[in-house]
Amino acid sequence: MGKGIRRSLLSLMAVIIICLSHRSSITVLAENHSGDEPYMRGGVAEILNPLLDSASDIVDAKADELELDLDAIKKASYVGQIVMTKINKCMNVRAEATVDSERIGMLYKDCGGTILEKGDGWTKLQSGNLVGWACDDYLIFGKEAQELADKVGVPMATVAVDSLRIRSGPSTGHKILDTLERGQVMEVVKEVEDGWLCVDCEGLDGYVHGDYVTIALKVDSGETNEEIKERERKEAEAKRHKNFGAYTTDADTTLLLAALIQLEAGSEPYEGQLAVGACVMNRVRSAAYPGTIHAVIYASGQFTPALNGTLNRLYESGKIKQHCIDAANEAISGVSNIGDTTHFRRNNGREGIVIGNHVFY
Repeated sequence: MGKGIRRSLLSLMAVIIICLSHRSSITVLAENHSGDEPYMRGGVAEILNPLLDSASDIVDAKADELELDLDAIKKASYVGQIVMTKINKCMNVRAEATVDSERIGMLYKDCGGTILEKGDGWTKLQSGNLVGWACDDYLIFGKEAQELADKVGVPMATVAVDSLRIRSGPSTGHKILDTLERGQVMEVVKEVEDGWLCVDCEGLDGYVHGDYVTIALKVDSGETNEEIKERERKEAEAKRHKNFGAYTTDADTTLLLAALIQLEAGSEPYEGQLAVGACVMNRVRSAAYPGTIHAVIYASGQFTPALNGTLNRLYESGKIKQHCIDAANEAISGVSNIGDTTHFRRNNGREGIVIGNHVFY
């Protein structure tokens, strides 16, 4: 933000504060001053023009006097704030702020981003790797956007050291459940004592110290054209292996879903594992998400194991538990124990269907 805009904002803030004081009957006093010139040029008496009967009129009048562009100031104030989508399926993101401009990517339901610039009816934003202009008709801003982000987002911890041990309790004396490398991410369940965080470890409570991670709220992000093409390429590759294996359905797809179930709920009861599989299938059947299991799992910003690479490693190792494969098969067959819900997270008191350590909503 330039110095001129900052000065303009300070001027307007002073005007608004004085207006609010006037409207709430707070007396604004000026110090006595002797001399030939008035002590307050452009002071309270000048600002509170008795012909103006509302604070907005006063602000507009002062803005005109200072030759300020209120629209430009308002647009500048949005920069850096969160923005969320208000769509049921998807929307285009373009290179310029016009419907005739080249499409450079797409945003989906409940996607979020950061505002980079405001135009007339358009917003330039960053969502994941996608940077471009989106039509304001399909976006929400400010408090409403933050409330939606808090509702659908998940607090995530990213490992900030070369190697981090996840322990069974909040101290170094507890046993090690897993070891993660720099850059890997975990869902944060809650903060506990002495700087320790409770994180999700395949459905169990794990603990890491907050000094060794960075925390951020993760919401779904959009996809660039290149990311869309890569996802579609992976879908085509998955289809190429159809019916290779012991299952009558697509064996690779079933095992991929089973691997995800194991990483999200491997330590949960079978009902919890089936629920994770059903949640994926509900997304596949919903118009708000991609139409294949592979695309849903690998959609940008959706499932943590797909995001941090652990899903690929487990899938390639072949060390997938049979009960997770059974849950995948049952979910693929159409069974759901969570209705048509499409989201889940570690249970933190959120309203929804609670199964084991997760809540489905």
